[in-house]
Amino acid sequence: MKDAAKEIPEGFHTVTPTITVKDGAKAIDFYKKAFGAEELTRMPGPGGRGILHAQIKIGNSVLFLGEERPDPGSPKSPETLGGVTNTFYIYVQDADAAFNKAVSAGATVTMPIMDTFWGDRAGSVSDPSGHMWMLGTRKKEMTPEEMAKGAEEFFAQMANKK
Repeated sequence: MKDAAKEIPEGFHTVTPTITVKDGAKAIDFYKKAFGAEELTRMPGPGGRGILHAQIKIGNSVLFLGEERPDPGSPKSPETLGGVTNTFYIYVQDADAAFNKAVSAGATVTMPIMDTFWGDRAGSVSDPSGHMWMLGTRKKEMTPEEMAKGAEEFFAQMANKK
């Protein structure tokens, strides 16, 4: 007899993001190279083609991954949509090293690595499937007032560059 199931499976958190890609095998290979992802499971799609569902682990977080399907109402990849609606933020020990590793693996820089107004050293990249990832290391604990002042200064500088 099997043990009773846990409400939240071992190794998972309450929220588990699911990403949709066009080529699951290619995406998983990229995540392994760029972010040190570990592949936990892979379930082939209908007729053994593609990936219906996979689980990968980046750091201590599990993500689900699946390929686009033509079914009405099925999620679409950023490639199909021509944009994204979310960004994944990965906290790492060394943001510069992680950022450079992701770029070397084929990610495109969308925000250069920098010291941010919220206290992190961070940069943003787009993966080959079109998903956005920010890689950051906390450098300074900021009060809400310090963040607000920093944001105001940052956006004023950005406005002056236009």
